[in-house]
Amino acid sequence: MSDLPAELKYAKSHEWVRQESDGILSVGITDHAQEELGDLVYVEMPEIGKHLKAGEQCAVVESVKAASDLYCPVSGEIVGVNTAVVQEPESVNDDAYSAWLFSVRPDSVDDLVNLLDAEEYRGFIDA
Repeated sequence: MSDLPAELKYAKSHEWVRQESDGILSVGITDHAQEELGDLVYVEMPEIGKHLKAGEQCAVVESVKAASDLYCPVSGEIVGVNTAVVQEPESVNDDAYSAWLFSVRPDSVDDLVNLLDAEEYRGFIDA
């Protein structure tokens, strides 16, 4: 398994979160999640403009093995989706930490404190 980027936050549902300079949060799935799923073949993105609560199901990734729900790691509004990943879902398998899936304008950056740091996430997936 690859090293976990220390600058990211992680959800127990295996999404990663990167805070961008404008306060928007980019969200993807972790390397651990893509390894468990296998080769991705389809991604269903959330609707731009939709407001979600933290932990609410918002997207689906499908692999040759299974389909898996994705959850919004913070409460906020979906403000973007990565259409390149829709066109090439396998890009997530190639580099899970550069292939963001959707972006969220958080209601409160305080929601980030509920997420795990890299060390906590490593402990969670190793348990």
